[in-house]
Amino acid sequence: MYRFLLTPRWWGINVFVLLAIPFCVFMGSWQLSRFEERVDTHRGADQKAADEDRAARPLADVLPVDKETSGARTTATGHYADQLLVPDRDLDGRRGYYVLALLRTDSGKALPVVRGWLPGTADPTKAPAAPTGEVTVTGALQASENPGENGVSARGGLPAGQTAAISSPSLVNLVPYDLYDAWITLEKADSGMTAVPATAPQNTGLDLKAFQNLGYTGEWFVFAGFVVFMWFRLFRRETEFARDAELGLVPDEADGQEALSPSRV
Repeated sequence: MYRFLLTPRWWGINVFVLLAIPFCVFMGSWQLSRFEERVDTHRGADQKAADEDRAARPLADVLPVDKETSGARTTATGHYADQLLVPDRDLDGRRGYYVLALLRTDSGKALPVVRGWLPGTADPTKAPAAPTGEVTVTGALQASENPGENGVSARGGLPAGQTAAISSPSLVNLVPYDLYDAWITLEKADSGMTAVPATAPQNTGLDLKAFQNLGYTGEWFVFAGFVVFMWFRLFRRETEFARDAELGLVPDEADGQEALSPSRV
């Protein structure tokens, strides 16, 4: 009855099933591990945000920026140089702009510092001037932004004194000195401005991509179950057909061909 399992067609079906099931299980497990990794980073970010008494670390100790150091409290000392505006930035559902000052440190490089946020259209006459003399700033470390990603504008042609993204490639043509490939947002904004909260690094935390990973996990395991279901369905149909043929309930292939031969017509 089960001789059909030795036919070339069923050899192909069996090989496909034996390859498809492990592949689906592997992909589902991989997507699940990605989701768990994002959950862990989300918990770590919550813990870091909840630890208000943690000591700010020197800038050199937290560079370069990665998933572990993004959002870490850091401190730097220097003199403010150029000040720029970053337009089209939303905060608490309102449109406004960042006030970005470049802090020249003893290393010779400048650290972009977001001093705060103001509502409305970017206007240099409304942005408070940066403090003079040597200052020490404390804030949350952030990675350089990528234009066109995470809500960061990629448009060019901005007026002088403005930049669309806070990143070394965007700022290098606006100032005549070297820049750190990072920036900080002050914990307490200057001169009546609103402090800009730190953001989580990309591809971490419980964002939409995290739940997409969880959804893909379920899909891959469903695919594996569907493959098994279809194999048993095909197997049962072939078994029933073979049993009916043995009982003579269906004509075999030879009888069907003989019935259609010209001599019978």
